[in-house]
Amino acid sequence: MKITPTIRAELDSYLQQEGLNFARFGKISGMNRGALSAIVSGNKPMSINQLDQITEAMGLPEGHFYDLFIENFIIDHPPNMRRIEPFLHRCVELNKLDTIRKVVGVIMDNLLYSSKLFEIAEDLFAQGQHEAALILYENVAEVEKYQHSERLAICQYRLFAIRVGDDQSQNVRAAAIFEAFVERLDEIDQLDALKDLANVYRSLRKWDKVDEMARKMKEKAKVQYLMKHQQKSREHDESSKKLSRPMFVYITYADLLCASVCEAQSDYQQALQYTYAYADLAWVKETDEDTQHWISLFEHWAKANVLVNKLLSGDIKALYDYVEYIGASSDTTDQDRVTQLLNIMMMTNRYQIDVNDILLRFETDVNSLLQLPQFNDIYTQHVIPEQFARLGYELAYYYLHRGSYIDGFKHLMYSMVSYHTLNNETYFIKCMVLFERYRAYVVSETKAAYLKFIERVWIDDVKKNGAVDIRN
Repeated sequence: MKITPTIRAELDSYLQQEGLNFARFGKISGMNRGALSAIVSGNKPMSINQLDQITEAMGLPEGHFYDLFIENFIIDHPPNMRRIEPFLHRCVELNKLDTIRKVVGVIMDNLLYSSKLFEIAEDLFAQGQHEAALILYENVAEVEKYQHSERLAICQYRLFAIRVGDDQSQNVRAAAIFEAFVERLDEIDQLDALKDLANVYRSLRKWDKVDEMARKMKEKAKVQYLMKHQQKSREHDESSKKLSRPMFVYITYADLLCASVCEAQSDYQQALQYTYAYADLAWVKETDEDTQHWISLFEHWAKANVLVNKLLSGDIKALYDYVEYIGASSDTTDQDRVTQLLNIMMMTNRYQIDVNDILLRFETDVNSLLQLPQFNDIYTQHVIPEQFARLGYELAYYYLHRGSYIDGFKHLMYSMVSYHTLNNETYFIKCMVLFERYRAYVVSETKAAYLKFIERVWIDDVKKNGAVDIRN
């Protein structure tokens, strides 16, 4: 039978080895002599703060005894959250995720502790400690999977928010899992949840799901907005503060999403109707600064998108109207610019128009945009990166078809790497096909970079899916 060592025994052995008494070690560690004596004799449990003091005084790395702490003070003991909570937070500080998994695995057999762990997870999530929060949310969700509770739905919402990332295949799975829990959320939380789902589906170009999420969001938002202004209750005003945007935005943003669905389906007349709908915001009752900010944004987007729909439907004159409009906008963000340039290039390639003068005008924007900046919400983390990659492809297509091979292959390599990062197999293959079509015109340096990149993609795939026998 294996005998588990104890921290007490380790400390006692160290004191004897170094010839230290409790008083001397107490001065070194900053601990009371009596407390040390009680710990070594087993008369008093040890706090994580005391353990850290002892560990430092013994000259050992931070967290050296944490696994033993679990063995000695958590396993086979009634769970004590006053001891476990600070221990978990300390593990987060030291990024000891495996230790967190071990602790949570020990105590989660008891459903009574899921509530407290959920609270800790919410604190960690708010602090941006997503990896640690993920472990807690996963365990709470597993324990409560048959409870049909709002807490379970919130866990699934947080898991969705944490899991969505660069890998679009993983994003499909994350969205599909979470979608089943949306209706269990509070009516207010459902609005942000549907918005986030719609944005992820938009980045995946799953237009049927974008349309479904947008319509649900609009109907729910209209009900809540009506209730807000009919009841004017303090409770409803407080719940509305949970939203990431003013409530009317969820109604108008639904129209914008539906317009993007129609654009993707080449139904530009219907897209215009949705655009006119979110341009007309005279019905909005609020007048505060935040509301005015959003109204201004929608008015800006509507003016641009009316031109976009004319543009994509083949109105060549609208191209230069659009260029003048976006060129005159003084507050254009990187997010706006990539969308604007993508609209131009999609129209250009569809109708085979020469836009060298326009590209020269926006040359600085194109070069800076392709640095792929970091973003901080679900829309900008997932919709915009896909648009960056698509812009790279459209630029490559344009330049290669006009014999500008250096610029064409530069943008094509950017797009190919981006789509590999996004794990978008469809467009990754389209990039490869375009490369092979113009392979005869590629310079040796670019060809070498391409082959090196393809080799890395192959190695990554082998690591992910297991070794393959290349002889077959």
